[in-house]
Amino acid sequence: MINLTLSRRYAKALLAIGQEDQNFKTYGQELADFVASLKEYPQLLEALVNPVYPTAARRSVLEGVLSRSGYSRVVQNFLLLLQDKNRMRLLEEISQVYGLLVDELSGIMRASVTSAAALGAEFEERVKATLEKLTGKKIILEVKEDSELIGGLVARVGDLVLDGSVRNQLKSLKDSLKGVG
Repeated sequence: MINLTLSRRYAKALLAIGQEDQNFKTYGQELADFVASLKEYPQLLEALVNPVYPTAARRSVLEGVLSRSGYSRVVQNFLLLLQDKNRMRLLEEISQVYGLLVDELSGIMRASVTSAAALGAEFEERVKATLEKLTGKKIILEVKEDSELIGGLVARVGDLVLDGSVRNQLKSLKDSLKGVG
């Protein structure tokens, strides 16, 4: 919980700077790119966060990477600040929170739709349109399959969960039958 609070604080601070200079989308992409690099090269993350290495050496490694990165000065300074504050382990979470804040600012919501079988492109578009109408925002849809649903689908948009699965309907029927008698 403390990590999420810290991540939100750092993400909001970077977003405020990005809103001032209108580069908030660029900053988000640069953060996401750096996180992807750390995933691709886990030894780099290890070199940046392992307390066995002196603080100055860890900072020097980061400065070397950033000097060849082409990232904006703001993102470079932000990453150096995270390094100095020993918060580099939070970078992935900060990047995720930042992305959600940018989406919110841009009027975008992410939705997850889980179905028992693959949905056709036309049906996906209908689901997306329905969710956009329901929320009043542009929806980015992520579709997953889960055969345990038996049929129907479950849509999650923010805190809203719409469960129209056969599994849920059977559970409701079972619960109502238990209550009878």
